Amino acid sequence: MSTTGKIPPITMSKLYVGNLPTETSENSLRQLFEEQNLSYTSILVKRGGYAFVDCPDQSSADRAIDKLNGFTFNGVALVVEPSVASGKKKSISGYPDTPPMQVGNGWIQTSKIIISNLGPQVRFEDIEHLLNEHGRVVSCDKLTSKDPTTQTVAVTYDTTEQAQQAVNQLNGIDVEGKTLKVELAVEKRGKRGPRGPGAPFGGLPGQSRQTDFPLRILVQSDMVGAIIGRQGSTIRQITQQTRARVDVHRKDNVGSLEKAITIYGNPENCTNACKRILEVMQQEANNTNKGEISLKILAHNNLIGRIIGKGGNTIKRIMQDTDTKITVSSINDINSFNLERIITVKGTIENMSKAESQISSKLRQSYENDLQAMAPQTMMFPGLHPMAMMATAGSQSGGDSQETTYLYIPNNAVGAIIGTKGSHIRNIIRFSGASVKIAPIDETKPQETQNERRVTIVGSPEAQWKAQYLIFEKMREEGFVAGSDDVRLTVEIMVPSSQVGRIIGKGGQNVRELQRVTGSVIKLPEQGTSPQDDETTVHIIGPFFSVQSAQRRIRAMVLQSVAPPQGRQRQPRQQKETSQSEATSSEPQQ
Repeated sequence: MSTTGKIPPITMSKLYVGNLPTETSENSLRQLFEEQNLSYTSILVKRGGYAFVDCPDQSSADRAIDKLNGFTFNGVALVVEPSVASGKKKSISGYPDTPPMQVGNGWIQTSKIIISNLGPQVRFEDIEHLLNEHGRVVSCDKLTSKDPTTQTVAVTYDTTEQAQQAVNQLNGIDVEGKTLKVELAVEKRGKRGPRGPGAPFGGLPGQSRQTDFPLRILVQSDMVGAIIGRQGSTIRQITQQTRARVDVHRKDNVGSLEKAITIYGNPENCTNACKRILEVMQQEANNTNKGEISLKILAHNNLIGRIIGKGGNTIKRIMQDTDTKITVSSINDINSFNLERIITVKGTIENMSKAESQISSKLRQSYENDLQAMAPQTMMFPGLHPMAMMATAGSQSGGDSQETTYLYIPNNAVGAIIGTKGSHIRNIIRFSGASVKIAPIDETKPQETQNERRVTIVGSPEAQWKAQYLIFEKMREEGFVAGSDDVRLTVEIMVPSSQVGRIIGKGGQNVRELQRVTGSVIKLPEQGTSPQDDETTVHIIGPFFSVQSAQRRIRAMVLQSVAPPQGRQRQPRQQKETSQSEATSSEPQQ
């Protein structure tokens, strides 16, 4: 029998295991596989929260995917998929560079195609009719092109069949003098899993990958145990049944009465997972005689106006359609370090779920519209967190006072922050509107004693938020901080020396409370020390949201009592410090 034109399925016995807690070792992963009676030949854990596992055959790999994809391991849901080596593409039916598509026996499924060699003047409208001939286009994102004189875009269809048909029909055709190269996409996994999308291409209205906008909800802290279940059994069942990824931020905001839950996936899966969580919460409330529960959805302040609608029309319509009562938290509850509002929905579980679906749909649509309007910024920072993107959408008051903050980064991270020929730091400055300067190495001191470099950031509170976020995020992306999911850096701000006692409080009461609610470590001179200057350095150590919270709260305390000082800026880190007990957090205080 002739086998011309046919290729055997790729043997996919290597697995990618993502979303691993960073403390995961090869031994703990081996133990997990053995506890689940799964066969493997080798395990390689990589820095950055992922691993590769070789299985003896395809059936072993399939069983591992079935059992472990969505499995809650040390509090987080694992992502377990076939591993695809970049550059190892096979051809199908004579069409070059297109990967196999069947799932379940080692072939890869994709509904995304990559179109390259588009002319620089081509917009979405110019090729829309060609794309729509083969199915419904879900999204069209612009990618970085190897050739600066051409464009490359990623187009996602509803189904894999539509994507394959588009490849078959569009590869090699001429568009405005350029021969298109069209192929099925093969995702490349970096250190920390797949990145977010690129910029929307050429004006495709309101179309971006739906999974890029997660659903965030608040639950009472005493409900977290029931939601996770014994040894993670409940949350594992929810993720497996709904195919959504559910992250419970139980270690964040130590002492808080509520915890955030982030749900990732397509809209239907997110809604199903949210509904299952509500059912678990109601069962727990019944068991503890707590009565009816409510659904609390977190939404960025910049999106709230479109949820409420003109004269409250939108929110009234949702309430009428779903027979629920919906309220939105006051704008006075937000601040520079927490830009989220709380949408509270009350009703039956079925009706609350319907309301969530409508609210999330509106939020997603509004977010995608805003994202498209900010395409140039998305180009500079692909994969930027939605909350950072949303922070740019609001108008920046020209009257904001200028603040100076010092941020300390490891010496070996300076190159990554600066970027090739200064490209990254220029983008940070352009994106944030802040002045960002990295101090050179002090040549008067031995280089081996200089482990850190000081970054001076000058700008408004909003500019400070953006610039600091981008530096923390770059550090996280590059994996410079080992052993923790959260990048922890030292930030220094200057306060009037006359206000130090007020910040510390009687017996250290104020500073301890600041540390508790922000999750950061705050260091000040010992009380009773005579200040040598008009200003005193406050050292703040922690993850991004924690240090932002501490900065805002301390600056607010100062502003309440005195006008901003005009004294000279003193060099930081020259004072005797006292450290309070350390706490951790990775989310803004709700």
